[in-house]
Amino acid sequence: MSMTMEDDIKRWTAKRKAALVMEIIQGKSTVAEASRAFDLAPSEIETWVDEAKRGMENALRAKPMDIRE
Repeated sequence: MSMTMEDDIKRWTAKRKAALVMEIIQGKSTVAEASRAFDLAPSEIETWVDEAKRGMENALRAKPMDIRE
């Protein structure tokens, strides 16, 4: 895994989540690898990836919507 994060992460900030999600989207890591490396449930990481994709899609719209809708 190419991510340069400390192994003992106690709090997953938005910045750390984004870094992990980018590695997965870019194909540098997989959900399974990240799950094992950081002791997270695969479903939690998949949720982060899905949320990031929705946010990215919204950001690219001509008229962005409030994501909470």
